[in-house]
Amino acid sequence: MDRASRREFIRVAAAAAAVSPAALSYAPQPSLRLPRDVRVAIIGFEGHYSEILEVASANPQVKLVAVAEQNPALSKRASANRLLSEATPYEDYRQMLDKEALDIVAVCGQNHTRARIVQECADRRLAIVAEKPLAMDLEELEATRRSIAANGVRLTILLPMRFSPVYQRMRAIVQNGEIGEVVCMAAQKSYKLGERPDWMKKRATFGGIIPYIGIHMVDLMLWTSGREFVEASAFQSNVGFPAYGEMENNAAVIFKLDNQGTATVRLDYLRPAKAPTHGDDRLRLAGTKGVVEAQEANGLWLITGQKPPEQIRDLPAAGFLFADFLESVYKGKRHLISLEEIFRVNEIVLKAREAAERHTIVRV
Repeated sequence: MDRASRREFIRVAAAAAAVSPAALSYAPQPSLRLPRDVRVAIIGFEGHYSEILEVASANPQVKLVAVAEQNPALSKRASANRLLSEATPYEDYRQMLDKEALDIVAVCGQNHTRARIVQECADRRLAIVAEKPLAMDLEELEATRRSIAANGVRLTILLPMRFSPVYQRMRAIVQNGEIGEVVCMAAQKSYKLGERPDWMKKRATFGGIIPYIGIHMVDLMLWTSGREFVEASAFQSNVGFPAYGEMENNAAVIFKLDNQGTATVRLDYLRPAKAPTHGDDRLRLAGTKGVVEAQEANGLWLITGQKPPEQIRDLPAAGFLFADFLESVYKGKRHLISLEEIFRVNEIVLKAREAAERHTIVRV
């Protein structure tokens, strides 16, 4: 979903659903009925912070009490939202953490600041919702892992695609054995380039296309297939857009699976401006008994040795990442993304980026 708001994504998905019943679709936000009010703050207006706003707008117990953003232009734009305009604003997130009595902090903002801020929130024993990637390198990732463990705090990461009905159904098809053992996977994430902030144009502050958008599809491949990745090779570059500096506009990663199979991920910022949607996501799982494939334009399709191609229209209800996290923290529900999975997917994409930068095969 990149930097486009999830509200826009939902609008586009609803339009697609009118054409294709199996396309991505989202139900209204659920009423959580938490045991008490929850005080939430947001640090940084970059990324998927709309995940927090949508849950808060539908659940009065979720109180957005404070926000922190150093960029005046982003603060002005965010002030158009009622919830954000009513929250106490800060320029310095540390001052906010010192002054406000908080339960949960959403750490969004620029990629290079995230690991440090997550660790500071963990030191204050706050539950954390973090944008992705969680860290810029393996050293930062390990320091963050140690901080979360030492302080015993709850952590989730903004990978909302797991909660899509299409990918939930795809996972169920694999678990039911309908396509047999998964042997080959192919994923795509293609976005419109549009205008990008300066921090995305520098390797030191952006971190690369593979950790930034590749992490979505890597997580989906692991989760839907039940397989593990063991090796990676990759290529990445910026072709044709020198004004975007060190920000890559294309990448490809190939993984070796734990059963000797393969998985590929194609990433690009080359989707034409006149395309009907901001993104074009695709995921195909090929197994020993069949193939299941999802495309935003065409929905979910299954073909096996016993059945001709079939569009899967019977989809489960949508889930919502932040709502699920709140229920895990305050009602004991098992969160859909485990702590182990969070750190593992971040490790994989950082090592895949290393493979691209070193022009070699890397153990992941």
